[in-house]
Amino acid sequence: MNDRIRPPAEAPRGPVDSSRVPRYAGPATFARLPRVDEVARTEVAVVGVPFDTGVSYRPGARFGGNAIREASRLLRPYNPAQDVSPFALAQVADAGDIAVNPFDIDEAVETVQHEAGRLLDSGARLMTLGGDHTVALPLLRAVAERHGPVALLHFDAHLDTWDTYFGAAYTHGTPFRRAVEEGILDTSALSHVGTRGPLYGKQDLTDDAKMGFGIVTAADVMRRGVDEVADQLRQRIGDRPLYVSIDIDVLDPAHAPGTGTPEAGGLTSRELLEILRGLAGCRLVSADLVEVAPAYDHAEITAVAASHAAYELTTLMTRRIAAERDAD
Repeated sequence: MNDRIRPPAEAPRGPVDSSRVPRYAGPATFARLPRVDEVARTEVAVVGVPFDTGVSYRPGARFGGNAIREASRLLRPYNPAQDVSPFALAQVADAGDIAVNPFDIDEAVETVQHEAGRLLDSGARLMTLGGDHTVALPLLRAVAERHGPVALLHFDAHLDTWDTYFGAAYTHGTPFRRAVEEGILDTSALSHVGTRGPLYGKQDLTDDAKMGFGIVTAADVMRRGVDEVADQLRQRIGDRPLYVSIDIDVLDPAHAPGTGTPEAGGLTSRELLEILRGLAGCRLVSADLVEVAPAYDHAEITAVAASHAAYELTTLMTRRIAAERDAD
């Protein structure tokens, strides 16, 4: 483990020992970590939101969280890319799922905000597994109630700043327009990464820019490289409280076929993971990973990629927790 980072005085409880219990056996918590009711304190809570009523095309993301948990059985406790054992730096635990009304989007949004707030009030950062992208809005509301307006780093094939679908204000394509309107985002530090594909019109880009978003397209990542992109993002974020939202369709369908609105020409899983690793040191307060639809997946390709992205985000959070502990 990186000896510049001091672990907590009381060692956190880590994953189940795979030398004693095979990886395919035992409870399917994220990375085979303990549940929140099995530890005295949780510093990073992995929580599922099985909700996909806000989708505009393929349904099925309500099953994404558990698919990611199953794929995460192969994750191991040492992260060589970041040179730390993340689960030794802070207590990470699985908080199960937030049960939401699948027939009433407004009620579901309220429930997610309330339950996310309860977990945040316990002192935990959140690593949320969706679910469709609608859930990002109530999660951002809950985080902003505790940190003020946050910087947003949004990985997605799409902008998700549209106004309405069929007159509905809350859908998986509208969360970040609502968040800007509600004043819960720091509009000096908003970025989309990985966008591509056809739009309804050029006005979509004009409206998006007026909200304050910068755009790094999938083609930009390919041409400029992950190190330059990560450096640009770090500069834009600064030391603001940061929320990261990943729609798995930021990846090319070759790397993530199991999603609701696939677009050709996306990032590779390697590019996504390297950009996330390049955010080390940022003040990451919570994150979500959404839109995994296992019915369209093949050989767990999408779920495996998602589990590794969640692992990198969790590592960033535990490193930040340890750094803040050192600063006290």
